[in-house]
Amino acid sequence: MTARVLVVDDTVANVKLLEAKLAVEYFDVVTAYNGEEAIQIATSNPPDIILLDIMMPGMDGFEVCRVLKSDSRTAHVPIIMVTALSDAEDRVRGLGAGADDFLTKPVNDVALYARIRSLVRLKMTADEWRLRQATGSHLGMLVDDSAAKPKAGGGGNVLVVEDNAAYAERLRRALATDNDVLDVVSQPAEALVRANEGFYDIVIVSLALRETDGLRLCAQMRSQNQTRNMPLIALVEDGDYPRIAKALDLGVNDYILRSADSQEILARCRTQIRRRRYQDGLRATFERNVALALIDSLTGLYNRRYLTAHLAALMDRGLRTKKPLALLMVDVDHFKKVNDTYGHAVGDEVLMAIGDRLSRHLRSFDTVARWGGEEFVVIMPEAEARVAMAVAERLRKKIGEQPVTVRHDIGQLNITVSIGIAVAGDDILNPDDLLRAADAAMYEAKSQGRDRVFKAEPAPAAKRA
Repeated sequence: MTARVLVVDDTVANVKLLEAKLAVEYFDVVTAYNGEEAIQIATSNPPDIILLDIMMPGMDGFEVCRVLKSDSRTAHVPIIMVTALSDAEDRVRGLGAGADDFLTKPVNDVALYARIRSLVRLKMTADEWRLRQATGSHLGMLVDDSAAKPKAGGGGNVLVVEDNAAYAERLRRALATDNDVLDVVSQPAEALVRANEGFYDIVIVSLALRETDGLRLCAQMRSQNQTRNMPLIALVEDGDYPRIAKALDLGVNDYILRSADSQEILARCRTQIRRRRYQDGLRATFERNVALALIDSLTGLYNRRYLTAHLAALMDRGLRTKKPLALLMVDVDHFKKVNDTYGHAVGDEVLMAIGDRLSRHLRSFDTVARWGGEEFVVIMPEAEARVAMAVAERLRKKIGEQPVTVRHDIGQLNITVSIGIAVAGDDILNPDDLLRAADAAMYEAKSQGRDRVFKAEPAPAAKRA
């Protein structure tokens, strides 16, 4: 995963050092040397993330952060504050200004790279929901965004997985300031059961559990549907950068060092609860507005009308940011034979099963739609050809390896799909060309024997084979 990073520091040597380190990791780096310049760059072409020095002449980092977080164009850009200071009061002040994290110089490279990737993943998910809402508005739907307004971060329900009773009590006292309600468990099995109930705003997991691996528990929560999007915070020993990096790579949203004071604990939890409520609001608003107009009634996926508008918005964004966009055209093999042999009711069951499998094996910010008949379309933002090929092969195998269970008097049917892939780029600059290229690639996959994946050549085909 790459990202466009804005580095802000008044010291040239610091800027050049960070720029060199990030370039080696294939990040696209933009630089600014004072607060005013940073605000101008960020508002004119918002980056994916900002590394912001605190101690700058004129407008300091705290003020820059407040300005950016109050502007609708940049409010959702993650900000990591970087400073030579290590005072807990400064960390709390930075988090209070809206910063997403706070790193002390000299910055540990492993923690920095992992933190950037983690925050960019979170931003991509939120960006996708905002873009979906904008797509609905563009299609003329009534948009009631009251549920998506920023909410307070207090009064949350918190699940703590910790077998150190003294530290659990410390968390309870810290979060009592916001009237948060804590449930404390020490066993991972119980934690998974509780978390799957969907009652909690955040889950805090200790990575120092005596009888189990806290990282494994975090991975399990990220792999289950009910807890996949639930904010996770890891409790980590000071200086344990490898485990911090691993936790962030697994999808943990934030971490709290065991040495953190009550105000920092409170600020980090408050931020995650606020973000959870905001994204839940976006999701609820969007789903309420599109349920009738833009959802395929059979499969519950988006329909052709929505996909056409959403693809146009995604391609426009991809061309502006110079980030790849892949599209998969998925067709059920021999579907007419299924309908002719078993009837349309069974055919409908097959389509529902295929739609469900596609949805369950993609990223949260990918889009799946029923294009028509037995054809489905998958849009994958920021996915290059290599990634799209790997995902398409995985989808093909997931569908082909497990028979589809249909009406009891028939039992199970072996179903396969053919998948065509096209990637937006120099030769494909508009949605129609992208769809045509993927469609032609899908027909090529069928002509080669079906149950396979084929990628379009750079020059898109003008019509179906």
